[in-house]
Formats: sequence, C-alpha cells, structure tokens
Amino acid sequence: MLMPSIFGENLMDDFMNDFTMPSLGRSFFEMPMQNIMKTDIKETEKDCVLDIDLPGYKKEDIKISLKNGYLTVTASQEKNEDQKNEEGQYLRRERYTGSASRSFYVGKNLTEENIHAKFDNGILTLTFPKEEEKKVDEGKYIAIEG
Repeated sequence: MLMPSIFGENLMDDFMNDFTMPSLGRSFFEMPMQNIMKTDIKETEKDCVLDIDLPGYKKEDIKISLKNGYLTVTASQEKNEDQKNEEGQYLRRERYTGSASRSFYVGKNLTEENIHAKFDNGILTLTFPKEEEKKVDEGKYIAIEG
C-alpha cells in the first residue's frame, strides 16, 4: 500500500517493521520501488549505452524487446520468504510477485542484431549504435505556390 510521501515510502512497512525482530534485517520486500530500474544513459562517439540497475534480479528474470523503435526492458520475479522458529511456527511469511518495465526510444532503423546486452552484478548494460542525424541543407528555400 503506497501512501503519499508525507508518510514515507510505505506506511504499512514502517508499521509492520515495529513488530518484527531486529535480527531479521531488511529484506527484498522492504526495498523502495523507486530504486528499481534506475537508468544511466551515456553517449559515446558511435554508441549509446544504457546501464539499468536491477538489484535482486537474475538474468532469466529479464526480457528485452524492440518494437517500432522502442526498446523495452521488463524484469519480473517471484519471491517467497518463510522464516520459522525452532518449533516450526511462522514468525514472518511473505510472498512477492511483481514486475517492472521501462521503454526507451532508440530509432526506427535499429534492429535486434544492433543491440548488445550484458548482465553483471545486478546491472544490465545495453549498447547500440546512435541513430544517424539527418543533414539539413540550410541554403534552400521553399517555393510559395499561387
């Protein structure tokens, strides 16, 4: 349950954390959603490079597609954290299923073969050639009809 920012990132997580044991520590479920898929975009002479933060995801959780000039990155996962005491009673039981997606316009002339993807230590790096800029002749005039 997301609440306005005057209550912090998630009011119910703050409420529930008061009742959990301090030794359990932070889990994936307490991760603020605005920290998922932060992206750095870098431009070199020939290429564009996207570095997308995907903490906690595995390579198998990520799908990349290209359609109508838009590069879309989708990451989805399921998590199940069961924590029991010595007698087998649940202290905390949480399940998470979710996905995140971002799209970037990369140009209509780009194909799947032009895009190179690498996933290492929770960072997805996408490299692709820059779209060539169309040259505009500045010395030409447009004729007015009539």
